[in-house]
This record gives sequence, structure tokens and C-alpha cells, in this order.
Amino acid sequence: MPVINCLLRLRDCVRIEEMSDRTFTLEEAQSLLSVLESLLRTAISGKQLMEEVEGEMQELSHRIFLNGGTHVDVVAVARRKAERAKAEQRAKDALAEIDSIGVQVKDLDIGLLDFPCEVEGKTVLLCWKMGEQSITHWHGTDEGFAGRKLIDERIARSKRAN
Repeated sequence: MPVINCLLRLRDCVRIEEMSDRTFTLEEAQSLLSVLESLLRTAISGKQLMEEVEGEMQELSHRIFLNGGTHVDVVAVARRKAERAKAEQRAKDALAEIDSIGVQVKDLDIGLLDFPCEVEGKTVLLCWKMGEQSITHWHGTDEGFAGRKLIDERIARSKRAN
């Protein structure tokens, strides 16, 4: 539960506004993928370390409870907690950087990003998942990942509106 709450706070800390006004063309979004992938990997590894340390602390608490107390290496515990705090800050910083670019992190576990794109006067989301070589899908703002469709000519030729 604490890791889940922390991850929710992580996302809340970096979402200053509900949705950025920035839109991207397909070409602009594609050109950002290498930088965004690096930031996303940083956030994911930070999240993984946070979860790992949280598990260790829960295991330690459980062991103390079952034994009615136990000897604890306070220095080692403090070191791990400091590592967790640094990992949390790295993840927050990476997510804030992605957010400042105007890209939406939809699922940190699978590395899912959405890029707002204006097509024929309507905002759609170019959708990219870590591991994909390029942006090949899009969906409406109310559809989500399950509604992904292949990029068509209409999306490919969209130009910057703002």
C-alpha cells in the first residue's frame, strides 16, 4: 500500500495541470522518442528500486513482529531508505521532465506514453509503448490503450496547429 500511495503521489507531484496545451505532429513526436525512452527508463528503474526497498522494509517489519523484536542493522536500514529516497527523486525528476515536454505518461509499468496531436481540428493521442521502434498507433482522448488504431494518412499528414 505505501508504494502504491507513493507512486500516486509521484504522478500527482509532476502533473501541474490536467492536460498540456501542447500538441505534436507525428514527426515531432518521433524525434523525441530517444530522449523520452531514456527518461522513462530512469523513472521505471527508480520505481522498481522503491518497490524493492519497500518490500524489504515490510519483510523486516514482519520479522520483527513475528519474533517479538530482533536485532536490526540500523545503518544498513538507513542506507536502504536513503537509496529509496534518491530513487524516488530520480523518478519524480524524470516524470517532471516528460511532463514539461507536454507528453503524458499513461502507464509507468509498461512504459506507455501519449502525445496530444491535432487532426482536423480535434485532439487525438499518438500512442507509443516502450519497446516499439516508432509511433505506429493513435487513439481518441476517451478511448485509451484498448482503442489503439494504426496511424493512417490523415494522422501522418497532420501539421502543428499552435
